[in-house]
Formats: sequence, C-alpha cells, structure tokens
Amino acid sequence: MPKRIAIVEDEAELASLIDYNLRRHGYQPHVLTGSKGTLKALEQLRPDLVLLDVMLPEADGFELCKQIRQSTALGRIPVLFLTARSDEVDRVLGLEIGGDDYMTKPFSPRELIARIKAHLRREEMDTEPLALEIGKFRLDGGARRVFLSERELTLTSTEFNLLEFFLTHTGRAYSREQLLEAVWGEQRFVTPRTVDVHVRRLREQIEEQPENPRYLTTVRGFGYRFEEPL
Repeated sequence: MPKRIAIVEDEAELASLIDYNLRRHGYQPHVLTGSKGTLKALEQLRPDLVLLDVMLPEADGFELCKQIRQSTALGRIPVLFLTARSDEVDRVLGLEIGGDDYMTKPFSPRELIARIKAHLRREEMDTEPLALEIGKFRLDGGARRVFLSERELTLTSTEFNLLEFFLTHTGRAYSREQLLEAVWGEQRFVTPRTVDVHVRRLREQIEEQPENPRYLTTVRGFGYRFEEPL
C-alpha cells in the first residue's frame, strides 16, 4: 500500500504543490490546514509521516508537534517541519520538542521527496528486527519499543534509532560525523548540531541526572560514548 503522508499546511498553493509531487512519487497525501481538530484528524488517519508547517492559523506547529509526541497513536511517527524561519534557534527548538527534520522555505520538491524517502527507508531497514537485553535496558526492534527497568521510554523514531545504535555499540567513542553516518545514513541534510540535540533528548529519557550522565557520556572535543550498562 502507498505510504500515507499528512501535509499540515495552511498555504493552499504550497499544499497543492506538495500534494502533486507526493502523488507523482506514489505516496498518498492528505492535506490538513492546521485548524482546530488537526490532532484528532491525524490520529484517525494514522499517517506514516507528517509534514508540519510551523506557522499555523490557530496554533503553531511546535505546539502541535508536542501533542503528536504525547499521542499514543502518533508518538513514534517521523515529523518533518516546514517553515519560513531559518534561525538556528528555531531549528534546534523544532528538534528538541520531537521533530525529526527541518526544512526552510522555499525548498525544492526534489529535496523534500529525498528527505521523505530517507525517513521512511529508515523505518523499514530492519528485515530481522533486533531484540536484546543489556543491563537494565530491553529493546524490542520488531515493536520499536525500549524499556529501562521495565519503564517504557517515549522515543521518536530518530531517538529510537540512535539509542539502538548506542546499545549495540557500547564502550566505544563515536564522533558526531560517525553517528550521522551510522544513524542518519543517506539523509545527509542534517548537521552535527542535530546529534547534540538528540543526545540531549535521549539523556532526558534514560538518565537520572541528565546534566551528569551515567550512560551516555560526552567525549570532550570528539563526540559521545555509551557506557556498558550494569
């Protein structure tokens, strides 16, 4: 079945252009204007990915993204922000609240399709889902769920992929570029700064004291290392 892509965009001309290009590439787009009831509509649609404008008529996209991440039905699906804001602070904020990617308007349809393909490809990469237990962590790759001391972590798709990599590569230090290559792969639109944001979000989930991490430690001037859990 074609992948369902939700387009939350109130600019009719841009939404129509995105809709056209998605259909050309075999996707099933659904346009939502971002008015009241958008979250409920998304929960009914259960899309495979959400394209989310930041500037919406009745609530900004950042707030809607927070609601998506708190939703049982939508919490793990990729969210790609579309925005006219180009400041790094906005880009970082979008990632910190749970966005997986961030595109600044105007953008080329070709690049948009490439990013969508990259996110959806990462969702389908595991033909034999990984299952492992290491220390207090238990990972179920088939269900894409991670537990820490029987408490299920609330992770975005990107956070899950990053934590899965760390759990299977403990004890060794990795640079930001190495992590981008291993976790983001062909999606080379993101920057090393993106790694820092997702590491910070992971620490908030897995560390008792995120500012003094026990598991996910910083290797100063290089990158990060995941300590062997006991």
